[in-house]
Amino acid sequence: MILTLLTDYGHADEFVGVCHAVARGILPPDVPVVDISHGVPRHDVRHGALTLRNALAYAPVGVHVAVVDPQVGTERRAVAVRCGDGRVLVGPDNGLLSLAWDRLGGAAEAIDVSRSRHRLEPVSATFHGRDLFVPVAAHLAAGAEFRDAGEPLAIEELQVLSLPEPRLEDGAALAHALLVDGYGNVSLDLGHEQMMALGLTIGTRAEVTCGNCAAAATVVQTFADVPAGEMLVYEDAWGAVAVAVNRGDAAAALGVTRDAEVRLAPAG
Repeated sequence: MILTLLTDYGHADEFVGVCHAVARGILPPDVPVVDISHGVPRHDVRHGALTLRNALAYAPVGVHVAVVDPQVGTERRAVAVRCGDGRVLVGPDNGLLSLAWDRLGGAAEAIDVSRSRHRLEPVSATFHGRDLFVPVAAHLAAGAEFRDAGEPLAIEELQVLSLPEPRLEDGAALAHALLVDGYGNVSLDLGHEQMMALGLTIGTRAEVTCGNCAAAATVVQTFADVPAGEMLVYEDAWGAVAVAVNRGDAAAALGVTRDAEVRLAPAG
């Protein structure tokens, strides 16, 4: 068993450390607590959802807490969701968990943990990570019964996120920038099959356009397959098509912002 944490808390304050302390006060010594990330941009639910989805495929079956919660203290639900593959997700019912459960076999069972027997009292109106999500998750990771941690909740009542959809049109892919990492690499909502349909295979040249910016790129396996400063198209570590500049910043070069439409076409 494992307990993981993903938040937008950052590391400048004590929030992450306090969550660890609460978890350690509940968990058996042999259950590890692993930080996935606390660098999700503040209040960016979708960024957190994508990060959680990408990371959990590499985590053991366990209990996974995610807290990106701009509506903390309101009437939004707090939930725990058991996925089809056995993992349990705990967090706010704002869509943050939905991309992960979709990737992990779907949502098999859900409970509303807003008034869980495992929460800390009194519950702060602004720090549900400490008082609600982490205590509930830690008790579940310690062996507490899932259904005893909250009230039954119909799967169809859970909030889900909708992502933009790419399309193929006139010999080009019209994709969207879903994530920009710290290196300026741009992850698109585009997959291998769509690239193949366009004839964009390893070694071919592509034209990448975003707004008024256009650049030539080479389809490669990794950054060093092109000289420093050149643009490339590759499959990133999560299996998505991405655009990068070797030792540079593709997002800055193309003026990419989140959800920006990015056009990929064979250079011709």
